[in-house]
Amino acid sequence: EESAALCLERSTMHMFSNPILSQAVRQMHTPAEKPKRTLAIPSVVESVKAASPAKLDYGLDYYLKGALAGGICCGITHGAVCPIDVVKTRIQLEPTVYNRGMVAAFGQVIKNEGVGALATGLAPTVFGYFIQGWFKFGGVEFFKIQFVKSLGEQKAWDNRTGIYLASSAMAEFIADIFLCPLEATRIKLVAKPDFASSMPSAMAKIASEEGVLTGFYSGFGPILFKQIPYTMAKFAVQGKAAEMIYNSLGKTPKDMTTMGNVNVSLGSGVIAGVAAAIISHPADTLLSKINKAGAGGTGSTMSRLANIAKETGYMKLCTQGLGARCIMIGTLTAGQFGIFDSVMNVLGAKKFHFHNPSDSKPEPEDDGVADAVDVE
Repeated sequence: EESAALCLERSTMHMFSNPILSQAVRQMHTPAEKPKRTLAIPSVVESVKAASPAKLDYGLDYYLKGALAGGICCGITHGAVCPIDVVKTRIQLEPTVYNRGMVAAFGQVIKNEGVGALATGLAPTVFGYFIQGWFKFGGVEFFKIQFVKSLGEQKAWDNRTGIYLASSAMAEFIADIFLCPLEATRIKLVAKPDFASSMPSAMAKIASEEGVLTGFYSGFGPILFKQIPYTMAKFAVQGKAAEMIYNSLGKTPKDMTTMGNVNVSLGSGVIAGVAAAIISHPADTLLSKINKAGAGGTGSTMSRLANIAKETGYMKLCTQGLGARCIMIGTLTAGQFGIFDSVMNVLGAKKFHFHNPSDSKPEPEDDGVADAVDVE
């Protein structure tokens, strides 16, 4: 086609030496190019990111690390405050004997039974709360991340307190199924130190004398009533307190050093521990009393609990041993969050934090708001 056009051009130029006519002939035989249209459309990547819930890279490995860190932090802290727990339980079980305050109760226990009595129930305490911490902290991490994946980051941020409450309630329910038998064993040993010489022998004796359900799960209702509100308050208050501390510093967890984040966890943990202790204390008193032989008479667990509450009185349920428990739980909760963060760092896991997506800086993935696309 091109050679034919050139021949025609030469013949035409030979016939007409006018350059204008020659150019006109050339243009007649050159195919016209279609004009290109440029459309500005939003980047597909950005559109998907905006419409879809956040994709969080947290898998089984992260949840196992969270569970292990939770088991370690709960086992260590509950074991460390075991002496305070022994004294607190004695005050709850025998208020007429231990009626001069926590410091005096420490002296009474040491004088009557020796320093070793303060470690009564240490084995079931450490083992039981390691198991509980495994499911509680690991479960909270799992459930709250699932909520974020389902709702998207913005809705999750707007409803973060509700997510804390729901996640901690579900995780604690599962954890208490495993904790209850060991807590019942601990209370038996504290209430009656000569009951058995070790945790396995104590559990075997309880099972043979009272049966599995009665011996180990009489306190399941009270432990749920105690632990679920306690855990809900613990995580929700700690999350809010930590957020307020970060805001007061004008920083986010990403801006802080590892030690700075641990310090925030410690401070917010004290606040959360005291709040959680006050909320859950009546149920803690009931749990201590119902595991004492003969407490509340005979009948169902609920009727026994009602009898104990009536005999003790509402004010005493709320205040007996409360000072000791606030000290114990405040220290314990602060330690738990601090140890949890530290262990997660050692394991190489980056702890999940809620954040407000609207405050996030856009990632420099594209060169503008829209991409230019050529359409033929």
